Amino acid sequence: MPHPKVIFLDAVGTLFGVKGSVGQIYSEIAKSFGVDANPEKLNQAFFKNFKAAPPMAFPGIDPTSVPAQEYAWWKAIAISTFKMAKVYDQFSDFDNFFGDLYFHFATAKPWFIYPDVQGCLEYWRSQRIELGVLSNFDSRIYPVLELLNLANFFKSVTISTEVGAAKPNPQVFAIALQKHNCLASEAWHVGDSYEQDYEGAKTAGLKGIWLNRK
Repeated sequence: MPHPKVIFLDAVGTLFGVKGSVGQIYSEIAKSFGVDANPEKLNQAFFKNFKAAPPMAFPGIDPTSVPAQEYAWWKAIAISTFKMAKVYDQFSDFDNFFGDLYFHFATAKPWFIYPDVQGCLEYWRSQRIELGVLSNFDSRIYPVLELLNLANFFKSVTISTEVGAAKPNPQVFAIALQKHNCLASEAWHVGDSYEQDYEGAKTAGLKGIWLNRK
């Protein structure tokens, strides 16, 4: 198989994942605010609400307001999660709790790098293949990549909240390709979501590679 000019990679679930579970982290931070919540119930509620949420993309807005929109998007999911787990009313100050929770995920603490990632990135770099992150994550991706010592591998970072469209929308892939002056036929996209990453890439003309981590 000939080498591509560019390989794009998804972020969460592809490059790095959550230590333990989202529910465990939500539960641990809630406990510091005096709220006792079952991690498994929180985890189930989180994924139900996450899947039901609209795409994390804000077309047509002033770029300076993107961080506030990201924050509000995640806060709505957190509120629904704790309400579904029937513990939301235990909070005396949910706003302060959510601030701590949100910024926790901008640190290295909740994340781990998958063991196959470092070697692959080093190999592709040795082959002079350009690398880019292409993710439906938010702007916390920048500090997380830095803190996990991954940022230097990537020539570009393209995220849905800055583009105004989320994978599998072809617009996201087109904007990422422009950053590398690259044709879709010269690029691969690797990700853990069959629909968003594999099918999205194929529809946009890239070679899609589904990374099934389950």
